[in-house]
Amino acid sequence: MPFSSKPTEPIRQLLAGIRAFRARYYDRRPENMRQLVTEGQHPEVLLIGCSDSRVDPALLTMAEPGELFVVRNVANLVPPYQPDGSYHGTSAAIEYAVKSLKVSEIIVLGHAQCGGIQGLIRLRSGQKAEDDFVSPWVSIAASALDPYVGPEGSEQEKFDAERLQHTPAIIERAAVRASVENLMTFPFVRERVEAGTLHIHGWWFDLENGEMWAIHPETRMFQPVE
Repeated sequence: MPFSSKPTEPIRQLLAGIRAFRARYYDRRPENMRQLVTEGQHPEVLLIGCSDSRVDPALLTMAEPGELFVVRNVANLVPPYQPDGSYHGTSAAIEYAVKSLKVSEIIVLGHAQCGGIQGLIRLRSGQKAEDDFVSPWVSIAASALDPYVGPEGSEQEKFDAERLQHTPAIIERAAVRASVENLMTFPFVRERVEAGTLHIHGWWFDLENGEMWAIHPETRMFQPVE
């Protein structure tokens, strides 16, 4: 039997949080939750974030229930459009958000000190993968490294990747750009972007000082959000 009969301290804390949530949204403001139940969800924003415990999108944005449709994965990556019948959780969430919920905004939210991106850099420095799922997954963003490292398999590639381990923010932001580009490979996303009914944003959160950076729509460079 895999289930524990006695709650541990982390579980007790989470249950206390659920009771506080219920008191805040069901006891004091029942009309909001009642509306979400009877009318369903109608978020305007799809946010693609990282699974990292330090960058919860709802906490960062102070969003209320029903405001964000969120999909989180290792390194906040968007794979390219690939309707091959396999399991594609992130792509399924994108399709549902755009086609069914008809969101008008998509945000790809990266962050500093991302373990997934650090793992990607280590792979390019020649370190052997010791996992079954993470390394193949983060390889989605391999193109983000290409402008910053030498040819694949070269000593220059290894040297450049080792150097980038000390400045991973460069690749974290480049990976956000790569995910934004991959979003445009989804026909239903591109169609709506070109029609002006859907807007895509690339964000990067500086975990050390709490600043949010965003891709400027004209320069395509990241800059701090005022």
